[in-house]
Amino acid sequence: MTTAAAPGAPTDTPPLHIWIGFIAMVVGQFMAILDIQIVASAIGSIQAGVSASRDEISWVQTAYLIAEVIGIPLSGFLGRALGTRLLFCISAIAFSFSSLLCAFSWDIGSLIVFRALQGFSGAAMIPTVMATLYLVFPQRLQPMTGAMMGMVITLAPSLGPTIGGYVAEVLGWRALFWVNVVPGVLITVVIWNTMSSLGKPDFSLLKKVDAIGLIGLALMLGAAEYTLEEGPANEWFASSEIWLYTLISAVGAVIFFWRTFSAETPIVDLRPFKTPTFAVGASLGFILGLGLFSSVFLTPLFLGTVRGYSALQIGHTMFVQGVTMFLTAPIIGRFGRTLRDTRWFGMLGFLLVALSCWDQAHLTAEAGFYEMMWPQMIRAVGLMMTFNSVMQPALQSLPPQQVHAGAGLFNTFRNLGGAFGIASLATVQAHSFALHRQELYSAANPSNPHVQGMIQGMQAYLAQTGAVDPEKQALMRYAALLDREALVMTFNDQFLFLAVVIGLSSLAMLALKPRERPMQAQTQAAMAEAH
Repeated sequence: MTTAAAPGAPTDTPPLHIWIGFIAMVVGQFMAILDIQIVASAIGSIQAGVSASRDEISWVQTAYLIAEVIGIPLSGFLGRALGTRLLFCISAIAFSFSSLLCAFSWDIGSLIVFRALQGFSGAAMIPTVMATLYLVFPQRLQPMTGAMMGMVITLAPSLGPTIGGYVAEVLGWRALFWVNVVPGVLITVVIWNTMSSLGKPDFSLLKKVDAIGLIGLALMLGAAEYTLEEGPANEWFASSEIWLYTLISAVGAVIFFWRTFSAETPIVDLRPFKTPTFAVGASLGFILGLGLFSSVFLTPLFLGTVRGYSALQIGHTMFVQGVTMFLTAPIIGRFGRTLRDTRWFGMLGFLLVALSCWDQAHLTAEAGFYEMMWPQMIRAVGLMMTFNSVMQPALQSLPPQQVHAGAGLFNTFRNLGGAFGIASLATVQAHSFALHRQELYSAANPSNPHVQGMIQGMQAYLAQTGAVDPEKQALMRYAALLDREALVMTFNDQFLFLAVVIGLSSLAMLALKPRERPMQAQTQAAMAEAH
């Protein structure tokens, strides 16, 4: 880590009302992150509720993600223009209002529009909390508060299937949206009354908004997110649509970077990348997003497609990871204060995440709660260790005036890492499944005594149950069995792919700067200076 706190960083313990306000901000951040997962876990119920086709319903998630990935990097500029308190309050109340609109949507078109509004309005909450942590709390308290925030960021995707499955099953799909309204309003009231000293607005910046740069940003990130979301299903560049959106993203990138380096007040401040520690940290944030979102994406998918679990059953299985994070976050945060060099701590975290993925690369068709329990517990600890070790040195290396922009960029990289990881896994799945299926069908020789015995046993059972054409149905069941095994092997390949990528990425932790002395020693020095 950096050898000292950034110039202008706070040195005194903040008063109680700041703690209350910060906790409220963390709850708001939790709502924004959680919303993606709870909607994903109940997408089937929503599809039936609005009578949407499979292609149409995918836009409920895609619209949210595109709007969010555009809104997150804008938080740096908006934080300077509106001030942290006003920005977060506007974001929280707009998120609540758009959630209410989603609950009252009358068809798939209105739901997609309101979901885009929800994603954009909630985007600022995520990086704003991260920036507040480093602007309000002294460096000696940042590991503890960082662990609390890291727990929320990593906990929300893990609890999403549990909460989403339960709410959709008990209260219906519209409840997934209106449950955000009351907490959002309460959070807004608490923050407005407790965080008055947090960031003074500079409304004059709003007159200098670079509209061309904003359009370039929207085209670049929006089209890139769409390409990553839809690429695997369209066989990537075999589709003219994917080519079109890739071209739009490239044109948007040219416009965005041209305006960023030429405009008087660029819409996104890229100066944090001049700090090597932040540049490495943001790159590791990309890998962190890949590991977090990809593993949370794969495990429920396996349980749903191979085991046939309901959303509630998947939630019960995924709950283990969330509970482990909740219990270990304070311990990891406290231990992090005693370390001079957290690079090895972060590297161990990456390796634990890789180990958990490697463990899940040996699944069978009967794998369930107990087979998933230990990998999830190991991954939960690894993600907590990694998040603190990556985020803290990255943002602590920046001067206060760049922290808002840095937090937005860090979260943008994390989200893009998740999108890239899921797209890569979907591509691996398509090719791996076809390969394993072909291998299994080729190996299933009808003249093989074992194959004959299995098919004959199925025929005898079906004949006893009075099935029509038991011979044909036995062959169909045997083919379904081969398809299931090919799917299991495919999931194993995907987890192995994740394990290799994350394991190799752990080496990048060595590029971060270590702290000159452990946080515990800094705390003692600060107390001695105060006396």
